[in-house]
Amino acid sequence: MKVFKSLSEVVKNKDTVLTLGTFDGIHLGHKKIIEGVLEKASQIGGRSFLVTFDPHPRTIVSKTGVRLLNTLPEKLEILSGLGIENILVINFTKEFSQLDSETFIKDYIIDKIGLREMVIGYDHHFGKGRGGDEHTLRELGNKYGFGVTRVEAIYVDGITVSSTKIRNALVNGEVQLASALLGSYYSFSGTVIKGDGRGKTLGFPTANIKLNDESKLLPAIGIYAVEVIVGNKKYNGLLSIGRRPTFYIDGMVTTEVYILDFDLDIYGAQVTVNMVERIRGEEKFSSTEELITHMNKDKEAGLEIFNKLANGILNN
Repeated sequence: MKVFKSLSEVVKNKDTVLTLGTFDGIHLGHKKIIEGVLEKASQIGGRSFLVTFDPHPRTIVSKTGVRLLNTLPEKLEILSGLGIENILVINFTKEFSQLDSETFIKDYIIDKIGLREMVIGYDHHFGKGRGGDEHTLRELGNKYGFGVTRVEAIYVDGITVSSTKIRNALVNGEVQLASALLGSYYSFSGTVIKGDGRGKTLGFPTANIKLNDESKLLPAIGIYAVEVIVGNKKYNGLLSIGRRPTFYIDGMVTTEVYILDFDLDIYGAQVTVNMVERIRGEEKFSSTEELITHMNKDKEAGLEIFNKLANGILNN
């Protein structure tokens, strides 16, 4: 897979099948679009191409910004596994956001990349103020000589798959729903750093994780059953995202994981956490003893989840 950071690096080729979008949280709908690109490219003997943006457009055009479902490295790693041959990452700036839809398609796509066919989702919008849509593309296709293929919505249990639905699910702690819409576990990565060591004194030594990108969206505060990837090995674990209210009145949100049957020193190591299932929300306990009792219950609940997973009762 070739990744371009500038249009000047791209060699124009008319026989290009292309899709474009933010692709934040590469979900089942995105994967269907990419399948369409690959199929069309194979039919014409052309090349497959995906155009995306960094930073996320909403960080530039929105006052509230956005938490990412995929960081750029995560996005590129996933896309590499899906078979796209070429990716252009456009630096999304305030100036770029002011390009109208036709100028963008003409100056960036047609003149610089080349285009035979564009594959888009059912709700695709682009250009200044998201003013361009499928109708715009079909008009431009007639004008500049390219085709447009629309990919219909994908549904999971009656829910339309979208990045917004995934983001809302995570905010509510519904990690199983988020994973179902993604077609894979929702995950995040980070570096193991030293914490206050309290977990070890409680009999649950934890690895504190500093996210690789602070703009990454974490699920709602609570306790989760997770998979933890350390090096090339995968372990079961319990993840706490929270403020530790039993010990702190107004603590900072920390992310720490207790890895089952694990005793290696991994300070400084990179780990990836796959979200499996939420066990409960965060609670404030009246004593350390009460906390330990509930932590043991969390462990039992986690072991039950992992047992079901191992026996194919839970979807992964």
